Formats: sequence, structure tokens, C-alpha cells
Amino acid sequence: MTIYKAAVVGGGAMGSGIAQVISYSGLPVVLREVDDKLAQQALANIRKIYQARVDKGKMSPSEMESKMSLVSVTTDLTSLKDVDIVIEAVPEKIHIKKKIFQELDAILPEHALLASNTSALSISALGAVTKRPEKVVGIHFFFPAHVMKLIEVIPGLATSDETVADSIAFCEGLRKIPVRVNECAGFLVNRLLMPYLNEAAFCAQEGTSLKEIDRVMVEFGFPMGPFILVDTIGLDICHDVVGILLAEYGPRMAPAQLWEEVYQKNRFGVKNGAGFYNYGGEENDRTVEHLLAGIQKKASAPGTKKAPFSANRLLMAMINEAALCLQEKVASPADIDVAVLAGIGFPQAKGGLLQYADELGIDAVLQELESLHKLYGDRFWPAPVIRRMVLAGFLGKKTKRGFLEYA
Repeated sequence: MTIYKAAVVGGGAMGSGIAQVISYSGLPVVLREVDDKLAQQALANIRKIYQARVDKGKMSPSEMESKMSLVSVTTDLTSLKDVDIVIEAVPEKIHIKKKIFQELDAILPEHALLASNTSALSISALGAVTKRPEKVVGIHFFFPAHVMKLIEVIPGLATSDETVADSIAFCEGLRKIPVRVNECAGFLVNRLLMPYLNEAAFCAQEGTSLKEIDRVMVEFGFPMGPFILVDTIGLDICHDVVGILLAEYGPRMAPAQLWEEVYQKNRFGVKNGAGFYNYGGEENDRTVEHLLAGIQKKASAPGTKKAPFSANRLLMAMINEAALCLQEKVASPADIDVAVLAGIGFPQAKGGLLQYADELGIDAVLQELESLHKLYGDRFWPAPVIRRMVLAGFLGKKTKRGFLEYA
């Protein structure tokens, strides 16, 4: 199916960013918000993204106006009645999204695709409230949408192969990198990212400073450390995703206490001036330090063995979850590596998460996971496929076969 016109429902940071990406590709796009004030704010945000390109000399003012002419805003859902695809980008609450999908289903032409930008909620559940579940799909952009190249394309149980193919072609037309991800809670990137971020919090609770953890992970090659990343994404958004993962996967996703305590202080990150770090200019803010001191005071008895902090400790959590994703056929090994490179910022010099594991040696990965499991329990229980690989002699690059194959 050829897409001639698109729409976005929800004009917040994600929705307006998605609309800008669509207009930049040359497609007309209608952005719908609940009132005119929010609609104009969304339009101003799109113009701001374009203006930044003009200021950097990447486009001329006339080119900017040409792209802006492709964007229109509305408060009326019926204005979307002639579009070929709608991307919903409203708050991450299933009841809100279901209501929007029912309303859109009644308005859109029969051929139109209904997509959700949800980062973790069920595509199948959204499709079930419509009369076109075969045309409902997840198209998950990453923040900020105009910068991040990765898009997860997630079919629900009823989504047709044609819809998946059309969605992938649409994303490629936006000059993005689409990766097909079979539906599961958290999809792919958030399933891999959250154990990594969670382990960083556990390390902080054991006494390593936030700045030291961030420094080491940047030194490893990430563009930013885990705590700065959470502050950038928004702790409120991460908190919602953690809740979804915990409900689906159980104890191994149990969040570190620090997450909840910072969240309860309404410190959501850059967006409201304070998260794990302070962004409001209060140099003497010691809130998180005091929270950590309280957690450490209530922690296990002195002398309890703990693993030293290292980059690999955080990465083991991510590698183990990636192995579980492979077992469940959520994505292919190559797509997992593409996803962490383009969606998380895993250092390109290391090839990708699974290439890095193969470089370490799958036997070494298993040994480290077993050691961490003895200390910390369920969250480091080695994925069965890792044990099978070691028994089969699939040890990574040294045997020319691990998660990937090597010539």
C-alpha cells in the first residue's frame, strides 16, 4: 500500500517529533491535539526542530517553510478521515489508547493503518477494540524522534503480514532503521535497557557513586551514563515501563529501591528540573545522596558479599535478557545488535551487544552470570540457551560460532 498522507494523534514531545519526521520525508501530516493551545504548542515545537537545522546551516529558511507547509494541526478527529496511516502518541495508559483506537477505527477509511507509538503496551489488546485488528501495528519511535534512527515495528497477534511490510516500508521512507520485533511486554529495546539501568541503581545502592557509574559507562563507549539517560528519558516514563515488565516477567525485573524513592520525590529528570541529578541550579541539592544513605542503612548486614562495580556487571544483565529474547524469538541476533546500536547507543566499535558477548566468550559470560546469581539471585539466572551454547561448544568468536557466526 502506498501512503500519501499521515496523521499523528498526540502532540507532546514524541508526537510533535514524529510529525516533524514525517513532514521532513515529504509527506503531508495532520497532527491532532485535544485543544487549540496544545495544537499550537505542537506546531511551535515542530518549527523549533526545523529552525535548529536552519541555524546549523543544514537547510535554508525557504526549505523550512516548504516542510512546515506539509504540517497542519487540528482538534477534530474527523479531520483525519482521509489519511492512510495514523500514529497514536498519547500518554502511556492503555484505557486512553483503547478509546482513541475505537474512535479512529470509526472514522478512518477501510484501508488505513492504525499504529501505536507505545513503548511497552500490548498491540494485540489495542487491535482487539477495533474492527480492523489486522491493520493495527506498533510503530515505536525513540526519543528524540527527529534524531534517533531506530524504529521497532511490532505486529500484534492479528496483524497481517501485509501491514507489517507496509509499516516497514513507511519507516524506511522516513529514513529510519526499522526492526521487526515480535510482541512481548517491553518489546525489544526496553526489555534490554531496563535490566541494565536497574543494575546501575543496585550498584549505587551498594555504594558506588552515580557519577562514577556514569563515568565508567561513558568510558566503555556509551554516549551517556545510565542515570543521565534515565533523567533524559524521564523517570516517570521508565517507571511505567518497569511496572509493565515486572507484571509480565516477575522477580528478575524487580526494581531497585532507589527507583521508587526518587520517583516518589517527583524527580522525573530534565523535564521537571530534578531527577537523579539536579537541573535547576541548586548546587547543594543532596536529595538522592540522602535517599541512598537511608537505603544503605537498611541494607543487609555488614560483611555480606557483593560483586564489585564494573561495566560488565551492567552488561551481563543486558546480555542475559537478550538471550531470553532470542529463546522467545522476539528478534534475530542481527536485529538485536542493530537495535542496541541504533536505539540504546551501544558503542559501535564493539559491534553490538551479542558481538561483544561473543568476543568475551559465551563460557565466560555463563561463568560470570553464575557468580552473580550466587550473590544476587533471580535477576542473574542464566538464560537456558546460554548453557546449551556452552555445552555445544558455541563459545563465540574463538570457536567461530556463538550468538552469531564468524567466517
